Amino acid sequence: MSADGFTNGPPPGARADWTIDQNWAGYSDAEHQVWITLYERQTALLEGRACAPFLQGLEALDLHRSGIPDFARINVELNRLTGWSVVAVPGLVPDEVFFDHLANRRFPAGQFIRQPEELDYLQEPDIFHDVFGHVPMLTDPVFADYMAAYGRGGQRAMQRGQLANLARLYWYTVEFGLLQTPEGARIYGAGIVSSRAESIFALDDPSPNRLAFDLERVMRTPYRIDDFQQVYFVIPSLQALLDATLQDFAPIYDRLEQASDIPIAAILPSDGVITRGTQAYATAKAAQ
Repeated sequence: MSADGFTNGPPPGARADWTIDQNWAGYSDAEHQVWITLYERQTALLEGRACAPFLQGLEALDLHRSGIPDFARINVELNRLTGWSVVAVPGLVPDEVFFDHLANRRFPAGQFIRQPEELDYLQEPDIFHDVFGHVPMLTDPVFADYMAAYGRGGQRAMQRGQLANLARLYWYTVEFGLLQTPEGARIYGAGIVSSRAESIFALDDPSPNRLAFDLERVMRTPYRIDDFQQVYFVIPSLQALLDATLQDFAPIYDRLEQASDIPIAAILPSDGVITRGTQAYATAKAAQ
């Protein structure tokens, strides 16, 4: 069994690279309505919260239209802008498959959409998280290059057995990253922009720490998959994020092998502190 739990190759109906047909014509009116409900709710909230590249990406791809986007349609403009495309997959895919898609500028997206009673929480990423959350940022040339570089880095990390450290980078940037702007911190992470509750919590709540991004620091920091984050890392620019990723990670991995993890709520003397959180939310949840 591989480290990510996949044993038997692609499921029935999937190709060797785990892609499937989106079958856009097969979506029901009810499924399209779930997309429309989520889209309208999130876009009303994200003005003044999401970063400009995300909002511009929503506009460029016209993701609203008549419900769930047709990948064939949005891929025309996405490919024109940054050379990326969206491919449908049946769900989570093995690490090596995921990294190969990213390295070749293909974003694997779940094809299914959540049920109406699951609007606020879903265990496995669906098409709304994957497409609304991730794809608008792929219209930005700098972020698009970052994602491709991450895919190539993932392939190298697998060879060294350092995936746990690299996964933290993805979590704290692609999924839960904040961007510093002249107007204050703005959201670019897909896990935040696709979640109504976390879009509010990440920027407004006094509980989490918000720290300046540092690559090695991020790679030593565990993360939460079951609740709001206790720490968010804030990048100064998308270019700075790309530049950090284009360096040779080998010396960093060598140091990480000798270093311990940093407790998730810790603030180090060397940290750039943007907001020192109270950790009140996490404390209250732990006491329940």
